[in-house]
Amino acid sequence: MRTPLADYRVFWREFRHTFHSTGAVLPSGRRLARALASRIAAMDPPQKILEVGPGTGAVTRQIISRMGPNDQLDLVELNPRFAEVLRNHLDTEPSWKPVAGRVRVWEMPVEQIDASEKYDVIVSGLPLNNFAVAMVQEILSQFHSLAAVDASLSFFEYIAVRKAKSLLCRRSERRRLSGIERLLFREFQQWEMSRQCIVSNVPPAWVHHLQLPGKSRVESPEPRARSTASSHFSGSRPSTLDSKKT
Repeated sequence: MRTPLADYRVFWREFRHTFHSTGAVLPSGRRLARALASRIAAMDPPQKILEVGPGTGAVTRQIISRMGPNDQLDLVELNPRFAEVLRNHLDTEPSWKPVAGRVRVWEMPVEQIDASEKYDVIVSGLPLNNFAVAMVQEILSQFHSLAAVDASLSFFEYIAVRKAKSLLCRRSERRRLSGIERLLFREFQQWEMSRQCIVSNVPPAWVHHLQLPGKSRVESPEPRARSTASSHFSGSRPSTLDSKKT
């Protein structure tokens, strides 16, 4: 069984090598993780849950502790080293092993999940402020496509991160950050239910909870060709598109 220190080491190493997609020096703190997972207990079971960018599983651990006996969880992690950590947790950790048969681990960008997959709860750890505006738009659109009716979307961003970056960056970077600001503002105006300020996190963070209109599963399009992405248990997998990585 892995120790928390081992997970921190992996996270730090991946932060140094892949900052653009990792986006943080440390895994999410416990209070931040709890806030991100809080909507799971508020939704009616059984639930289909999606976590995007779980990293070494700090938030996943809180999700698992709230899962009902018939809930299913899909973990979408682009980084193969993080995906390996997640599979190890499912194989060895006492709190993870009981749900291992209802958890799938996919090494793929979230944009490649087939829209026929519908989720009641979506939790994202993606560092949206690191991405191009077009990619943030694509990711947000995909969240809407994957949402079941009245689905919950929870994600976080560090407090004042765009303003802080804007003070020190070039004009092109300020335009990028302003574009992300506008995209998120529109989402918040339309769909945000609540937000939480987690001042004890390092650094402090906002957790945003949105309720997306979504579609019922019977309205979903026909599945496309099946993916070869890895899964922790045998079962249906999302289809892949010819898209880029996040």
